Amino acid sequence: MSYRIGIDVGGTNTDAVILDENLMPVAKAKTPTTADVTGGIYRAMSLVLQQGAVDTSKIKYAMLGTTHCTNAVVERKRLNQVAVIRIGLPATGAIKPLTGWPQDIKEAIGNRQYLVGGGHEFDGREIAPLDEQRLREIAREIKGKVDSVAITAVFAPVTNDHEVRAAAIIREELGDIPVSLSHEIGSIGLLERENATVLNASLVDVARTTAESFIAALEREGIKAKVYFGQNDGTLMAVEYAMRYPILTIACGPTNSIRGASFLAKQRNALVVDVGGTTTDVGVLVNGFPRESSVAVEIGGVRTNFRMPDLISIGLGGGTIVRSGDKGITIGPDSVGYRITREALVFGGDTLTTSDVVTALGKANIGDPEKVKHLAQQTLDHAYKQIIDMAEDVIDRMKTSAEPMPVILVGGGSIILPDELAGASEVIRPEHFDVANAIGAAIAQVSGQIERIFSIDELGREGALKMAKELAVEEAVKAGADPASIEIVEIEDVPLAYLPGNATKIRVKAAGSLLV
Repeated sequence: MSYRIGIDVGGTNTDAVILDENLMPVAKAKTPTTADVTGGIYRAMSLVLQQGAVDTSKIKYAMLGTTHCTNAVVERKRLNQVAVIRIGLPATGAIKPLTGWPQDIKEAIGNRQYLVGGGHEFDGREIAPLDEQRLREIAREIKGKVDSVAITAVFAPVTNDHEVRAAAIIREELGDIPVSLSHEIGSIGLLERENATVLNASLVDVARTTAESFIAALEREGIKAKVYFGQNDGTLMAVEYAMRYPILTIACGPTNSIRGASFLAKQRNALVVDVGGTTTDVGVLVNGFPRESSVAVEIGGVRTNFRMPDLISIGLGGGTIVRSGDKGITIGPDSVGYRITREALVFGGDTLTTSDVVTALGKANIGDPEKVKHLAQQTLDHAYKQIIDMAEDVIDRMKTSAEPMPVILVGGGSIILPDELAGASEVIRPEHFDVANAIGAAIAQVSGQIERIFSIDELGREGALKMAKELAVEEAVKAGADPASIEIVEIEDVPLAYLPGNATKIRVKAAGSLLV
């Protein structure tokens, strides 16, 4: 019997599970997330190993879904010094790189920007030849001053030659420095793609230290497993891939929960309501995968266009603070978070939380119910009605039609919600709902995705689709998928009427099982 361990870091708790080779849970553990994140991961791992009592030499895979990268961007801490190179002169000079970025994050990454001649038109024609001389000058100028380089060329998703050549020149001059290329990260839309590429470049060291400390924690427990990171489309990537594309780990927590909910509830199309200690994240399952957002997404105040899950988050969780004042009862949006076991009334603290409300009403059994007996019935009823209204409102906002849909409740905080909700055809609360996120990390497949513009006149529609599928499969293999198990899980093609050559934008995702 072989095993796999899945760990997911949330804002409040870090969860861990061990699954056997039939993907059945053998052990689970939940521990408060620590300020440095790593401490919580160590603790969750040792707890779940004690509980599972499995032979550690039989643990073959270890999966981590972590908030390290998200936290680094939001807190502006531990970010790399980045050289931002845009290839597009004489065009693209009017709006400089990093325009619209908050000043503090610009300063955190060094605010070094360079414009270089080159780039392509939307149909693949060169705007200007690549200015290789200028690139070599820049490389010498930044030597020893930056940790990482972000290169964005105009219309690189159509023609990536200039980005690839520029990366080669930078490496010739600077040796083995991490280089992020925009055509591998974002889609059409220069500024947002550039932003995503710069953020990616700024996170390389955070990803490396996270990976190294996770591997060290495993080795300390005597585990020699193949390590994977959760990414934000609900699939996994090998650790080397995660160190190259750390931005893809942003928002992997909610997508792990969505995949875990799908697996536990045996549903492929449903709404997933994941209630943690601080927030409720609502996402949509489409064919077993999280629905993707179709709009530009802001991360830490920076507008980007790389793929992100379509989520709505509200400030409602198991530790959300309930107040009564002049305006009546208000819920949140702030939470006691991982301090719930010290600060909530049921644990002997002095802060009224949503968990206290449901315990006082007899709808859940947390801590010591005697400590909330004194609460007024009217206060409790008002607060509970507001909790349900907030949940029903966010469910309504996520639905694309008025038809009721199945709703899967997961996350440790979901005990604050009832078994019936308006807009839900049924409310499913599967077994192990409290660690759906860690289960989602452990059971996930490996995927590859491409998004490119193809000329139908040159290739024909079938030829373009075939080529796109082959490229997506290639990406999935690179990320660690078993070639024999890969299938195409998503195809989208959008004709671009304003481009010559009967152009169409094709996006394909391929996913497969882990390569054993």
